[in-house]
Amino acid sequence: MSKQPEVSFSTTLMVRDACLCLHVQRAARALARRFDDVFRPLGLTNGQFSLMMALNRPQPATMGQVTEVLALDRTTLTAALKPLQRRGLAEVTVDPADRRGRLLVLTEEGRAVLARAVPLWVATHAEVEGGLSDPDCLRAELLALSPLDE
Repeated sequence: MSKQPEVSFSTTLMVRDACLCLHVQRAARALARRFDDVFRPLGLTNGQFSLMMALNRPQPATMGQVTEVLALDRTTLTAALKPLQRRGLAEVTVDPADRRGRLLVLTEEGRAVLARAVPLWVATHAEVEGGLSDPDCLRAELLALSPLDE
């Protein structure tokens, strides 16, 4: 029986310190918690805010448009929509141009909640950006890792 190769602890430390994926995940979780706290009085999570912003369009959005913007698969988007639908903040309707498709819209109440959430986002986002040396550079680098098609 051959001995299995082992990964040294020094390799573990090197990956911990250098891994871009780990650092982006840690930062994303910290930011998510911060925005979750800000949106809690409105009964929203940061993910729901992002989803509602993706639905805030002049014309109803298709599932494909929203999955692209949020980098979600359709199953995850469907699950994320359910709480907003239950609260009456969003609606999913059949696309009259293609009965297989669905159109996603904010309701009047959803638009009102979003209007209350945006000033909270603006203030918190300004605080976050104020703590960064070059937020535009960070944004550009993150977009380079995950470009938007829209």
